[in-house]
Amino acid sequence: MSAKYRYGVEILHLLVSPGHAYFGRARDGAADVPTFDAGSAEVVAGKGIVGDRFFGKAAHMDAAVTLFAVESLEAIAAELGAEPFNPLLTRRNVVLRGAHLLPLLGQDFVLESGGDAVAFHGGRHAQPCAWMNEMLAPGAHASMRGRGGIRCRALSSGTLHSGPAVLVSPVPLDPVKAGEASLLHPSRLP
Repeated sequence: MSAKYRYGVEILHLLVSPGHAYFGRARDGAADVPTFDAGSAEVVAGKGIVGDRFFGKAAHMDAAVTLFAVESLEAIAAELGAEPFNPLLTRRNVVLRGAHLLPLLGQDFVLESGGDAVAFHGGRHAQPCAWMNEMLAPGAHASMRGRGGIRCRALSSGTLHSGPAVLVSPVPLDPVKAGEASLLHPSRLP
């Protein structure tokens, strides 16, 4: 990383789940899999979060950890006229407050928390699945497009901790834009 910009953020939730909850038909309901809102989560370089469903899976190595700005979820709830949503229902691994994530796509960055630092590469948008209409509210799937977070590859091993954190970025970020949708979300789906 050449230039370094440091932003105070908060890690609100660290979701670790050994299984997929949302697959098949939504009318059949979500799978009953254990999901943990952990106080800390061990990250292994190139593999992801220990104990998570994407850990060490070849198809997900470049996108094993999903970061999500809670401001996006708050904006979606406001747009849909809904009560605040439970962030864990989105099944994103790291739920942050104050993190403008979209400029981190294609960038290497670091999350410092609890005396540890973990480096990531911002790989791609975390597109929402149609289950969001069932789990959050009708219309949530469409509203979440372009602001479902980012899928990342773990570049270093370490531990993430809930609570105050620092996001170290090679590019300037605007935390005020944490909940804004990306303009890069074309879709033919309703």
